[in-house]
Amino acid sequence: MGPLDGKVAVVSGSGRGIGREIALKLAAQGARVVVNDLDAVPATETVSAIETAGGTAVACVGSVTDADFGERFVQTAVDSFGGLDIIVNNAGYTWDSVIQKMTDDQWDAILDVHLKAPFRILRAAQPVISAQAKREATHGGASCRKVVNISSLAGLGGNAGQANYAAAKAGVTGLTRTLAKEWGRYNVTVNTVAFGLIRTRLTEAPAGADASIDIQGNRIKVGVNADLLSAMERMIPLGRAGTPAEAAGAVYLFCAPESDYVSGQTLVCGGGFIM
Repeated sequence: MGPLDGKVAVVSGSGRGIGREIALKLAAQGARVVVNDLDAVPATETVSAIETAGGTAVACVGSVTDADFGERFVQTAVDSFGGLDIIVNNAGYTWDSVIQKMTDDQWDAILDVHLKAPFRILRAAQPVISAQAKREATHGGASCRKVVNISSLAGLGGNAGQANYAAAKAGVTGLTRTLAKEWGRYNVTVNTVAFGLIRTRLTEAPAGADASIDIQGNRIKVGVNADLLSAMERMIPLGRAGTPAEAAGAVYLFCAPESDYVSGQTLVCGGGFIM
């Protein structure tokens, strides 16, 4: 028996990196997981990894910025597993530039993926969450459900070159605090995990390479210069960047039953570094 046995979780952006580790962690604790990625291959690979470990998962492939994605994501959970208990809004990327060089497309794309997409997912989930809460109030067996929104230190203290990302992640905090007040009546906790420096493909470019990723036709540069990365790590009290598995552990804290009376909070997962 795992602490999340019987729970149904949706994790956006869970084909790779931190999202993948979150999906694996929740599944290892007993949750049935809806895995999402922009691309089919990483999504199905995460599903296969969960199933190989003895867990249960299905894929919901597509962009979280699509207008109908929220409804499709939630409906996949309902159709596949009969309900919804845990929502982790994790999908995202960065597209950096100083403000005088930042285009409207850059601004809109980052606000869409980090703020509008979670809003749409949560809006789509409300009828399901409300109906479940009403059934349990009538028939007994009330369950505490969980929302975990992912933010960043940039959303708490700003970061040069990331006006779009910092604004979106600051907005996530406001969304979290508002939903904690709106959904308390449904016995739902809503919290945020703000990540510091975590080693993923978005921070680690291959040596000597000009790495980039393709996001719906846009080539986005990724990776942090090795010397800069080393300097950043020296500023962290624990002396290193975090791993995706450690980031997933912070998210799990808000999904576990032990946090059933914690809501509207932001947890910094940054190795002791606070902006």
